[in-house]
Amino acid sequence: MKKILVTGGLGFIGSHTVVELQNEGFEVVIIDNLSNSSEEVLGGIVAITGKKPIFEKMDLRDKASVTAFFAKHSDLEGVIHFAASKAVGESVENPLLYYENNLGVLVYILQELQKKGNANFIFSSSCTVYGQADEMPITESAPVKAAESPYGNTKQVGEEIIKDTCKVNPQLAAIALRYFNPVGAHPTVEIGELPIGVPQNLLPFITQTGIGLREQLSVFGDDYPTEDGTCIRDYIHVVDVAKAHVSALQRLLTGENQSNYEVFNLGTGKGSSVLEVIQSFERVSGEKLNYRIAPRREGDVIQAYADTQKANEVLGWKAASSLDDAVKSAWEWEQKIRKADKEPSV
Repeated sequence: MKKILVTGGLGFIGSHTVVELQNEGFEVVIIDNLSNSSEEVLGGIVAITGKKPIFEKMDLRDKASVTAFFAKHSDLEGVIHFAASKAVGESVENPLLYYENNLGVLVYILQELQKKGNANFIFSSSCTVYGQADEMPITESAPVKAAESPYGNTKQVGEEIIKDTCKVNPQLAAIALRYFNPVGAHPTVEIGELPIGVPQNLLPFITQTGIGLREQLSVFGDDYPTEDGTCIRDYIHVVDVAKAHVSALQRLLTGENQSNYEVFNLGTGKGSSVLEVIQSFERVSGEKLNYRIAPRREGDVIQAYADTQKANEVLGWKAASSLDDAVKSAWEWEQKIRKADKEPSV
């Protein structure tokens, strides 16, 4: 079995990717510092796959620990790097935390891979690198615009760091996957999104409002130049995102990559407005959602949805789930975790 490191492997996208890797027969090692996740997620991974990944609790900002880890696991065949801080608002308030966590850690890992010689690396990037793109759908060749936040900037600079490293190290093969908006939960409802505090993303806020945890959802702006006046995003099921990581990894392991640094968009190719996501929730849940229209929020782009042709044709991957599928799984996950919260401890 090929051994793969997944950093941030107990997080939302990381845990779903670990499941898909184990289902494909990979041996997985997870590093996570549990700052935005829970060790209980391991139980969900085991429940789905029947296999327990190796888990090391570690803060990757400790360079000595990173070096020791790679010395211990010298047989790694690939690294999928999710570990990063990811809240746009928090990054504006605490930029140095984001630059240290998202860029310093990336440098430490690449330094270890450079020592290794042949190495395969997949980077968790984001459609935030495009800013407000000039044309829809957004292709990989769209210009990278000035970042709206330190978080977005770390994704842009992170890609540049990897590209520059690949230029001088032909033995390093890397793929950056630019996600649009991952949502949903595993169909078994054993793992899903676990936002700490007030959710930063739309769908967890919708499901928390639907279950009564939040009083009301604010829809920021209904006067955008879109069909219903609300912002448009490309919402993609998290399991589809996870499967794309397996496809990208297999591309590197089999040497099918055309250069040692490649970039792919991960989306459905379809934009959905905020009101359409609310309507999807009401459709799959049978619940009316309490929401209000609020003023526009600074930094929100009007619309962003992916051109997925490159991922479909070159990576051999395509999103399989609909928006309703993703929203339904997120709602089932929300119901499950709130029911668990109410159950008395024995």
